[in-house]
Amino acid sequence: MKKNKFLLFAAIAMAVLTSCGGGQKGLPTSNEYPVVTIGPANAQLKTTYPATIKGVQDVEVRPKISGFITKLYVHEGQAVSAGQVLFELDNATYQAAVRAAQAQINQAEASVRSAQAGIQTANASLNSAQAQAATAQLTYNNSQNLYNNKVIGEYELQTARNSYQTAQAGVRQAQSSVSSANAGLKQAEAAVAAAKAQLATAKENLSFCYVKSPANGVVGNLPYKVGALVSPSSAQPVTTVSDISTIEVYFSMSESDILIDVGQLLSDILNLTRSNNGLAGAINSFPALSLQLTDGSIYNHEGKVVKTSGIIDPTTGSLSIIARFPNPERLLKSGGAGQVIIAKNNNHAILVPMEATTQVQDKYFVYKVDGNGKVHYTEVTVDPQNDGNNYIITSGLKMGDRIVVKGLTGLTDGQEIKALTLQEYDAAMKNAAELGAKQGSSEGFLDAMTGKGDKK
Repeated sequence: MKKNKFLLFAAIAMAVLTSCGGGQKGLPTSNEYPVVTIGPANAQLKTTYPATIKGVQDVEVRPKISGFITKLYVHEGQAVSAGQVLFELDNATYQAAVRAAQAQINQAEASVRSAQAGIQTANASLNSAQAQAATAQLTYNNSQNLYNNKVIGEYELQTARNSYQTAQAGVRQAQSSVSSANAGLKQAEAAVAAAKAQLATAKENLSFCYVKSPANGVVGNLPYKVGALVSPSSAQPVTTVSDISTIEVYFSMSESDILIDVGQLLSDILNLTRSNNGLAGAINSFPALSLQLTDGSIYNHEGKVVKTSGIIDPTTGSLSIIARFPNPERLLKSGGAGQVIIAKNNNHAILVPMEATTQVQDKYFVYKVDGNGKVHYTEVTVDPQNDGNNYIITSGLKMGDRIVVKGLTGLTDGQEIKALTLQEYDAAMKNAAELGAKQGSSEGFLDAMTGKGDKK
């Protein structure tokens, strides 16, 4: 009975194995390898450059006069507006100067009023003298007629003449007084103007005691506190106000980077004499930039190149470039650092899977398949940048070449193979995996039937 049962199980197992064995059709043989033909592919390369971050406007704030800080109105990192008071310096001396200048104006204006009154008096005296002179002239004229008619004598005529001459002298003296009064008025008015200028200077000096923000922005470090003595010649500014609504990122590119990494986009920069808008055109053609922060994260706004030195620095062989990044969240701070990332698309790149290459020390090789189906161990050059799955081949392969992409460990130089497409190879490997799974199930079934599976 046991023998018959075993034979039955054996027959069933053989049937299972036979059915699995039918799957052998389509399995890859020892000389079958997947082969692909090299064609153009799209690859994106990224180049990074160390960068310095600055506000679009960083203004050092320094006092225009010397003095002790008496009040501090802001704190570090505070947003301020142009004209907002940041510090107050001791201003008692300057307030006193303002009061003294105002007093001088008052005195000078009083002198003007006095001079104006003097002019009025001098004019009145002149009018009186002119009236007296007119009367004296009339008297003299009448006396002359009477003398001619022998009505009066020489004495009376001479008396009338003397009175007329005296009146004329009085007119001349009154006119001189008017001139002197006018000169005094001008002098007094000049004194008023000088006093007002002195007052303006005193007020301006007083205003310097209130150190104001020169622009809209964010307050930087505050090295000086209340009680500190500051002056225009202090080693450090009292603070820095940075406009960080937009950030400028400074970096440098070598001449070779400009020509190789960015292609011809900046060729006009190297020859600005071509046209008046050569530099502007090159800047407008520059691709959008990304910014990698010091923590490794990528800033969420792209930047645009806005300025360039236009001339290669002969000492460094590099070109200075400035890009601007919007900063609406005020995440970037002036004085920071990062990495500018420039991406370049290559629509005619030669891409090969990493598993299609072998590496010996610092060299890379592929198996290239000729027209006779033989493989040749071929050295290639790869770009240092890769996406983790594919290499960009810069030399050693060309469009139309065929290479083996999998199973390289079993190949030797000059070996003849049978080329499969990737689809054919993947299908064959799938069949092999399914066959292995079925064979594993059959062996377990036989062990169960013979009792082997129960032995520990």
